[in-house]
Amino acid sequence: MTDAISQELRFKEIEHKFVVDADFDLDSFAKTLQTLGPTRTTSLLVLDTYYLISGSRAGQFVIRHRYDSELHHLTLKTLEADTEVRHEINIDLGHHAGDQRAQVEAFLGRLGVEWTGALQKDLKVWYFSDVEVVHYRASTDTREIHCVEFEATRKRSLPEALETLRRYEYATGFSDATRSQRSLLQLLFPEVSVKKRT
Repeated sequence: MTDAISQELRFKEIEHKFVVDADFDLDSFAKTLQTLGPTRTTSLLVLDTYYLISGSRAGQFVIRHRYDSELHHLTLKTLEADTEVRHEINIDLGHHAGDQRAQVEAFLGRLGVEWTGALQKDLKVWYFSDVEVVHYRASTDTREIHCVEFEATRKRSLPEALETLRRYEYATGFSDATRSQRSLLQLLFPEVSVKKRT
């Protein structure tokens, strides 16, 4: 554990997502973010493949495989009625063995894959010491959506992480915008339903 992440929040994703129009002014948004002093920026094309396995719907989680130029992860994400705070557990598969999609599919296949879906993301990321800001176009064979996300990376406490998100949203003009409470998976694949937790 580092001083940037509490043990309680180690496997939690704290994020706000906003659906934006296809003609969103990305240039102005980028200029505003540059004035805030990101440590670095990057552009990536990402392929995410999601799997619901036996027990996923009852346990309200999904498995995601991601392989791109920066990350090679197998991730468990919980499906929540509101995605502001949810469990996210990443296993780093590394790049040393290349894309291990076949191994992931064989592994998950033994657990009983009930549904799978893939989406592509064309994204731009601004990294700061306490947050990652992302704009992306995500698409499947039948749907497309544009989003801006703010994800807290310094998570010493939940109130502090949420305040970080609010600070960046205010600085970029999103403080009065309505955030989506659904995950990208749920937005692009409506058949992936979420039951309210009791």
